Amino acid sequence: MINPEINTFMERWTAEWASLKQGATPADRRAHFEVVAKNMALPVPEDVDCDTVHWVEGAASPVRVRVYRHTSGGVQPVLIYMHGGAWMQGSPETHGDITARIASWNRQTVISVDYALAPEHPFPEGFTQVCDVVRWCRANAADLGIDADRIAIGGDSAGGNLAAAAALELRGEVPLIGQLLIYPACDFEPDRPSMIENAEAPLLQTRGMDGVNRMYTGGQTDLLSTDPRVAPLVAKDHSGLPPAFVAVAQNDPLRDSGIAYAEALSAAGVAVEVDHGEGLIHGYMRAMEFCADSRTKLQAMSAWLAARNAA
Repeated sequence: MINPEINTFMERWTAEWASLKQGATPADRRAHFEVVAKNMALPVPEDVDCDTVHWVEGAASPVRVRVYRHTSGGVQPVLIYMHGGAWMQGSPETHGDITARIASWNRQTVISVDYALAPEHPFPEGFTQVCDVVRWCRANAADLGIDADRIAIGGDSAGGNLAAAAALELRGEVPLIGQLLIYPACDFEPDRPSMIENAEAPLLQTRGMDGVNRMYTGGQTDLLSTDPRVAPLVAKDHSGLPPAFVAVAQNDPLRDSGIAYAEALSAAGVAVEVDHGEGLIHGYMRAMEFCADSRTKLQAMSAWLAARNAA
């Protein structure tokens, strides 16, 4: 059962995408997504400054980040956020509705990462950039006005995958206070019940996933089942990772992947909170203007993060 308010959102979403030409390339989709997101964007809260941009140098190519910062100033906790978009589209700007509200509600800083996108820049470039940004934030905390001891990581969909993978990669190197994983892709098992039940779900369907995964890995599809930097669930050890909030959606092909990751974290002794997203779909954060429950879910995630900030 799908929350009926989601259907109202899907009508608008479908209309916005209707003008995308047949046979559109990933670059075409990327450009169109920017327009759709701008057309549907919510106003930035008045107490959030989002004009600051930095370019981060690291082991990978330089990466742009946009800073969403509460105007109260002072030293603030920070969430490093990775947008969704199947590793091939999206940007800090397409997901500003999410990041600006977390910054506003929690009176904190959110740094949104414009990581490199496939197929032009397949794994590991974007993943390495994410790790570079986390290290940069800790090294430059004083200049950024953030607390080096209150760094969390998070993201939605492909961004949730990158957040979970980066938390694994940086374990023991950069202390993180939490990981916020919103309908994340944590493995690529095609036979999970949610992949079958929700094969034709709104917004995300299973057809085409193989092609997307092939683009992200640059054709190295063996990584989907062997490399925890691509599929965090296949890691041999999940102990010592930061506490996690895992939000899934009932009507999402990726639902059981997120649940399986939450179970793996819990089995390894990691504190985990799971929101099952009853009545919701993949990408429901985009529906905040139409679906009250979408906004309520983000408020719950922000409250969890605020508790981590205060711990």
